[in-house]
Amino acid sequence: MKIVFFGTPDYVLPILRQLYKSFRDKNEKLPIAAVVTQQPKPVGRSQSLEYSPVDKWAHKKNIPIFFESKELVDQNVQADVGILAAYGRIIPNEVLNYFPHGILNIHPSLLPKYRGATPVRSSIVAGNTKTGLTIIKLDNKLDHGPIIAQYKEDVLTKDTAETLRNRLFAKSAEILTTLLPAYVSGKINPREQDHKQASFTSEVKKTDALIPSKYLEAALQGKTIKDDWDIAFIKDFTIHPTPESIFNFIRSMEPWPTAWTQVELNSKIKNQKSKRLKILKAHIENSKLVLDEVQLEGKNPVSWKQFMQGYPKAKLL
Repeated sequence: MKIVFFGTPDYVLPILRQLYKSFRDKNEKLPIAAVVTQQPKPVGRSQSLEYSPVDKWAHKKNIPIFFESKELVDQNVQADVGILAAYGRIIPNEVLNYFPHGILNIHPSLLPKYRGATPVRSSIVAGNTKTGLTIIKLDNKLDHGPIIAQYKEDVLTKDTAETLRNRLFAKSAEILTTLLPAYVSGKINPREQDHKQASFTSEVKKTDALIPSKYLEAALQGKTIKDDWDIAFIKDFTIHPTPESIFNFIRSMEPWPTAWTQVELNSKIKNQKSKRLKILKAHIENSKLVLDEVQLEGKNPVSWKQFMQGYPKAKLL
């Protein structure tokens, strides 16, 4: 079996490694015909180029690397199927239709729920106790294609967006090992999604991670505010600010962009600018939100107790 892999970040490497390991033939021919990943980006003061984790892995294995998916067609790259996981770019129709068995997309939610860029964050912030993984045959609409396979996964109370995402993608690597041969041989019948039940998510910006201070202050006291808090990265979705929902929001923002609020360090100082306070770790205790670790902009992370000792007159804004 020959596979083209579309992906970019480090958390999809378990999939790529498993495909490479599982689908070598008896003659030790490599199963990965090529990878398609995002092009290197300049980083740091020196603006040196940083290549994606998928790019670095493929380079070590002497696997052809492409930054534009159309090049697969131009270069006549031969493969049975494409596998896409967190690639981050739109696939044109000519590439969608290029492979005999299409392109399978690994999406970390129970589609049609949470289509789009942030399904894992969305599952956590919504307080779901179950999420899952869906493998679809890619079409030209956003996470719209027919379902090849779907598996459920618990959302743990200690999960962050990072830990849950990593677990889901690692699980997909195991699933693909048994799924692909059956799919390519025609033993799996794709089923259409219930498109009427679709919900949509979008990319998260730093501003989306703001917790209004009145919500945070109430949660620290174990109180609920009867507001509808609009969650910017889930379309038409609100939550009520409770200690539990604030805790879920904090977990959904880890490790980036990190939940934050605004503080005034000393109300007696005139014209003092508010500062951003990142909330790195928290937990629920006796129905109250407890902050464990915070970071004032420009400073190192400290415990909440240390912060309050250092800034006894600090006030949430």
